[in-house]
Amino acid sequence: MTNADKLYQKRRSIYGLGKNLPISEEKVLRIIENAVKYSPSAFHSQTAQVLVLLGDNHNKVWDITYSELEKLLTTDEAKLATKEKINSFTNAYGTILFYENHNVVKGLQEKFPLYAENFPIWSEQSTGITSFAVWNALAEAGVGANIQHYNPLIDEAVAKEWNISSDWVLRAQMPFGEIVVSADEIERTTRVRIEK
Repeated sequence: MTNADKLYQKRRSIYGLGKNLPISEEKVLRIIENAVKYSPSAFHSQTAQVLVLLGDNHNKVWDITYSELEKLLTTDEAKLATKEKINSFTNAYGTILFYENHNVVKGLQEKFPLYAENFPIWSEQSTGITSFAVWNALAEAGVGANIQHYNPLIDEAVAKEWNISSDWVLRAQMPFGEIVVSADEIERTTRVRIEK
């Protein structure tokens, strides 16, 4: 088994997260920066962007998320269950917000009109690759994470809070931190077809 095999198997959705990182904050930030910097993108467009929220900013993004969700909840039971779920993310050390820079996408569409309709697709792929790279790199360092998609519900409030350009489109949120509870084992199937 290669190191890559072991790494892909180690990366799991960890929901039991805590604030005591197994490595320094500085090392975690370096891991995130490196994974983002070296993730591939079509035409080397680097459309994937991230915002790392720590401390009060980390807590704030989940306060915003619950506030937006609460507007849609009609029962006390739903509010309580949702609050518990959001609290599990707040319990983490930090949160990474994954964005796509649509200004870059538009520029490429204008520069290469033959491929114009493909650039939004390739941008989505770039963001997916980047989030997977970050997730795997954190897992290798013993840092737990999971990925959430509360966009577009929280987009406007988050953009206002952190002065995010309108060209940046939120795609995912990744709380990360100490692994307090390991992920349960799951059965996986092979999804590769081979023909010779």
